[in-house]
Amino acid sequence: MRRRGFDFRRPARRRWISGGWVLWLVIGGLGVLMFLSLFSRESQPRSAPLVRQHHITTFVEGLNVTDEMLSPHSATRQVVDQISLAKSYVTIAKESNNIRFAGELSAQLHRSQDLLSSVAARGTQLTIEEAETTIRDMAFLLFQAQQLHYDSSSMIAKLKGQVQSFEEKSKSEAEKSTKYGQIAAEELPKGLYCLGLKLTMEWFQNSNAQRKLVEQRRVSERLKDNRLYHYCVFSDNILAASVVVNSTTLNSKHPDLIVFHLVTDDVNYAPMKAWFFLNNFHGATVEIQKVEDFSWLNASYVPVLKQLQDSETQNFYFSGSGDSRTPIKFRNPKYLSLLNHLRFYIPEVYPALEKVVFLDDDVVVQKDLSDLFSINLNGNVMGAVETCMETFHRFHKYLNYSHPLIRAHFDPDACGWAFGMNVIDLREWRKRNVTGIYHYWQERNKDHTLWKLGSLPPGLLAFYGLVETLDPKWHVLGLGYTTVEPSLIKEGAVLHYNGNMKPWLKIAMEKYKGLWDRYVDYSHPLLQRCFVH
Repeated sequence: MRRRGFDFRRPARRRWISGGWVLWLVIGGLGVLMFLSLFSRESQPRSAPLVRQHHITTFVEGLNVTDEMLSPHSATRQVVDQISLAKSYVTIAKESNNIRFAGELSAQLHRSQDLLSSVAARGTQLTIEEAETTIRDMAFLLFQAQQLHYDSSSMIAKLKGQVQSFEEKSKSEAEKSTKYGQIAAEELPKGLYCLGLKLTMEWFQNSNAQRKLVEQRRVSERLKDNRLYHYCVFSDNILAASVVVNSTTLNSKHPDLIVFHLVTDDVNYAPMKAWFFLNNFHGATVEIQKVEDFSWLNASYVPVLKQLQDSETQNFYFSGSGDSRTPIKFRNPKYLSLLNHLRFYIPEVYPALEKVVFLDDDVVVQKDLSDLFSINLNGNVMGAVETCMETFHRFHKYLNYSHPLIRAHFDPDACGWAFGMNVIDLREWRKRNVTGIYHYWQERNKDHTLWKLGSLPPGLLAFYGLVETLDPKWHVLGLGYTTVEPSLIKEGAVLHYNGNMKPWLKIAMEKYKGLWDRYVDYSHPLLQRCFVH
């Protein structure tokens, strides 16, 4: 297409619009300036307080954060550090009996604290000029403290000495507490001593009691009848044994089928006979024997008796000259009592019996136990409740696993179990020769290196692999030394007061004593004379 001539071109658009916009912008800017000027005049008197408030707020917020304390040039930080150090030096100076220096340091410490308090009250920063005198005076005293060997290393050494001293005192007090608790546990209460005397007099003065004994011998066949429920208790405590028999028979569905075999010592034989033959225990048969009548129980057969003839053993247990590291509770001669170890000779004590339930004299029975005699022990010798839960222990807590004999034969994590309520199959016992195993380990422990004392450690060894686990409800432990869940007590068949706080002692745990007292007839004439209840 041919281009048109110049004269015929469309005239160019003028740019007057751009110039108009500039004009309008200039006018609008002048208007805004005038408005701001007027507004500033009206608001100027009210703006000054807002600015000052913002300044104060910013300053206070600056004080609340740790900028000033983190600054190496902060006077506040220096004063605070000096106060912390001075407090430690005051304590050490007092303990070192340097009362004068401790007083000077305390006075300067108060002056430093007063300075910080005054600065905090006025809401400003502490300047170096204000703090110079206080910092200098405190620094002089802290220097003196260092010259007196109150420096950090001396403080640490002194504190270590104090901690060691406190630990030794605590250990000493704990040993005293254990010793006195053991003495209280071993003490024969006056009431029991009185009861023994009264019963002995009653036995020898009462012809009816003698006649009743003759009549009792006529039913001796019951003592060997394996169709009945046989229980054995070895005790020198008349009242405790009475509670075991009374609670067992009272809670039994068939008390007339129960036979109790009690073994005591010569001292308690007469009063024990008097008590059980003069009182009726719901139709149960009660046999009383004394350990001195077992002629086979002699030093040539029983390792414990043989050990008692050894002078070193006598010194260890009776003179207190043994290893001082051995806790006092393990050095108690009661652990060598024949009544305590007679549990390992039950087949010899009762040769005609096939199954018995062994009960300690510090238990209370609150359920019928007849089902124990029908429990399947699966070829094992004894049924027992395991005690490796919670605070109770496994084998390594009872035995010395540094000894090669123990280490070679027993699993350290094997679960322990409790004496106190045990079902025993005497036929399996005789077949497995458990008493012979017990003798073997007692002979190996004549130097007391396999275990300390007590009947449980040798029991763990003698019955190792021969124990059937029973439901924990059959045997609840701990009522003589710890707190037991109320639900466990309610469901438990046998409650065991194992520990030093036996229910017949003044140191008994009051919350559990009533469970035992309910089976003691304090209205009985003899008990009224001997016990204040």
